[in-house]
Amino acid sequence: MLYKGVFGTIRTLIGLALLGSVIWQVADRLGADLFRPTEYFAYFSITSAMLAGLMVLTSGVMLLRGKSESERQNIARLVAVVSMIIVGTVYHLLLGDSAIDPRDVGYDWPRIPNAIIHTYAPVLVALDYLFSVKGAKPRLLKAAWVVVYPLVWLGLSIIRGLSDGWWPYWFINPGSEGGVVAMLTYIFAIAAAFIALGFVVLGIRLSAAKMIGADNK
Repeated sequence: MLYKGVFGTIRTLIGLALLGSVIWQVADRLGADLFRPTEYFAYFSITSAMLAGLMVLTSGVMLLRGKSESERQNIARLVAVVSMIIVGTVYHLLLGDSAIDPRDVGYDWPRIPNAIIHTYAPVLVALDYLFSVKGAKPRLLKAAWVVVYPLVWLGLSIIRGLSDGWWPYWFINPGSEGGVVAMLTYIFAIAAAFIALGFVVLGIRLSAAKMIGADNK
């Protein structure tokens, strides 16, 4: 019960922090009359924050109620974990110094929710998944499911971009420097990173569980 209580509390707090950060940003944008929902909710960082928030919050509440994750729920959380790791990595490597949208000149995003979504949550959800070695232990091949969500997001983003000319990120815009070749290169790199990271994260968790002989409860 101690295990479930500790990890249940951690996940619940992380989930509330992520969902609360999205609400905070939306409220702040509304207050500044700069909220564009069809754009805001198109960002991978935002959809991933919402996905991760819901997954870890649901899992946390289940643990606090004395229940355990199913294998399917564990894989869903793995998808959220890998997505958040990618969000944090891409943000700090590629997007941290991106040009400001001309429509947002003079507006500063609230720093706390931005830091939670792009910096702290990616680290915390990863550590939680890696150290919570009890519970469901999916087969390693199930890690391949992590690529489905980003590919669906990419497909919808490209369709939207080609139809109205708006792109959430410059590196998936075929009209940016490098053209279609650069766009496809980034897409393949992102897909490969998701698959590789999914196998690494799940592999580490399974290996750790095996080493300490963790049960499924």
